[in-house]
Amino acid sequence: MLAVTFALVGCDRKEEEAKAPPPAPAQPAPAPPPDALTLTRLAFADLPGWTADSQSAALPALARSCKRMMTLSPDRPVGPGGVAGTIADWQAPCARLGTVPAGDDAAARAFFETEFVPYAAGNNGERQGLFTGYYETELEGSRQPDPAYPVPLYKRPADLVMVDLGEFADRWKGERTAGRVVDGRLKPFEDRAAIEAGALRGKGLELLWVKDPIAAFFLHIQGSGRVRMADGSEVRVNYAGQNGHKYVAIGKELIERGALKKEEVSLQTIRAWLKANPDQAQALMNKNPSYVFFQTVAGEGPIGAQGVPLTPGRSLAVDSKFMPYGVPVWLDGEDPLDSTQPLRRLLVAQDTGGAIRGPVRGDVFWGHGADAEAKAGVMKSKGGYGILLPRTVVVPVKP
Repeated sequence: MLAVTFALVGCDRKEEEAKAPPPAPAQPAPAPPPDALTLTRLAFADLPGWTADSQSAALPALARSCKRMMTLSPDRPVGPGGVAGTIADWQAPCARLGTVPAGDDAAARAFFETEFVPYAAGNNGERQGLFTGYYETELEGSRQPDPAYPVPLYKRPADLVMVDLGEFADRWKGERTAGRVVDGRLKPFEDRAAIEAGALRGKGLELLWVKDPIAAFFLHIQGSGRVRMADGSEVRVNYAGQNGHKYVAIGKELIERGALKKEEVSLQTIRAWLKANPDQAQALMNKNPSYVFFQTVAGEGPIGAQGVPLTPGRSLAVDSKFMPYGVPVWLDGEDPLDSTQPLRRLLVAQDTGGAIRGPVRGDVFWGHGADAEAKAGVMKSKGGYGILLPRTVVVPVKP
């Protein structure tokens, strides 16, 4: 009888469980907020290492940016949404810049402390970000096609249309694309694989020819270089346009293949793998569909996205979707050759790049030569930065 009772109780429980509502489905984790630049006001004493830097070394870079900005209308906003005020806010600091003696660090420091206010940059308040490096590459080349120089550097095609999407909608500020117009519609331009296979061959777009396809690939990533000719002359080349396809880091592909560990990835290790695997090199490089077109540069260079010559060790590439060009930036990061040592210096935001994405993200221009390549190739510095804005700029920030 007891067994029957247990059985009946069990049936009753099963009926109750059957009638009970099913458990609520697990709620998905909330999506992270979209990237957004947040600014918090600081004092210069809050900038680590501020008094130890040679701020006078950043003055030539700032002077170039000022010269560019002073050609623009005073009411023009500086940066996305006018985050850095208007050109009018920059007129007084830029005018006073010419009175600071060259090479005088104390005078330079006093200039910045008088004319500017520092703000900590964050991504929705998160101040830590990633800082990498780039440099002006060296290649061997020819002005004429030659079996020893089989790789063309192409000029920008006349039918390439580059589009600033921010001109069409605020939500696309800082976003760009490119293509060609076909039957009245903008169509995607050829990707790297198609161009390497000959899509542009025979169209008279060859600017120069270079010896090494791997060196040419890294030129596309760096955006500028110096091509040494057989006669001893040198031609400087600079970014002139891009095919509109998004940049894809091939180092990530090598990590996924198990060819490299994440902590091993650098320009140097990627280049070594490409040279050691010539039968797979082009296919791997084609994983990056982005393709850059070039122009020759006379005089100072390379030229950054702001339209001014870059200054080695003092120019910074930023994401222009969030950061304004021409703004002094205090970098607090790690030395690229010794992560136990700080890298703290004043730079000026003057460039951008396909891999530079986010409010706290930067790419330090190290210049030209072996030392610049050594730093740029391995730099993966964790850190943050502050931006310096003229005192007249009104910024809705935390006190």
